Amino acid sequence: MTNEQSVTPKDIAHLEMSLPSALELTRLGLATLIDIRQTFEIEMKGAIPDSLHIPLFEVKVMLGHALSEDEQDILDAGKPKDIDAKSFFTMINQLHHARDNLLLCICNSGRRSLSAAALLRSMGYPKALSVAGGFQAWKKLQTVPIAPTAPSTP
Repeated sequence: MTNEQSVTPKDIAHLEMSLPSALELTRLGLATLIDIRQTFEIEMKGAIPDSLHIPLFEVKVMLGHALSEDEQDILDAGKPKDIDAKSFFTMINQLHHARDNLLLCICNSGRRSLSAAALLRSMGYPKALSVAGGFQAWKKLQTVPIAPTAPSTP
C-alpha cells in the first residue's frame, strides 16, 4: 500500500479482527501478534506480552516506501531499530508459511495496523489482519474488573 492509497471501509471489513478474537487465536497458537508501534511508543506505554515487535515505519523505509510527513515525524521521534530485509522476510515467512500463523498487526489505536496488514497482504501474505482498537483496547481490557461469578444452585 502506498501513501497515496487509503484504507476504505470495505478494506477495513476484510482486514480487521476484534481484540478478543485475536487474543484467543494467539493463545491457541494459530496467530502471532505483531506490534508495529515504534520502539519509543512501547517504552512509554508498555509492551503487549508475547507480541513480536516489528516497527512499521522502519519496514517501510527498508522496503523503499516513502513516508508521509507524519510518519517521518514519528520515526524521527525515537531511535530507529535497524531492520534488514533478510531478517524481516525470514521472520515473516517463518510465522506465515512454516507455522501457518495469522499475522495480527497491532498499533496504538488500530489505524496504522490497517496499513500494515494491507502492506503485508500486498507483499503476498494473505493471512495478515489488523487488530481493532490496538494497544488502547488491549490496555482497557487489562483494567476491566472481572465480575464475580454467582454460586451455582443445585
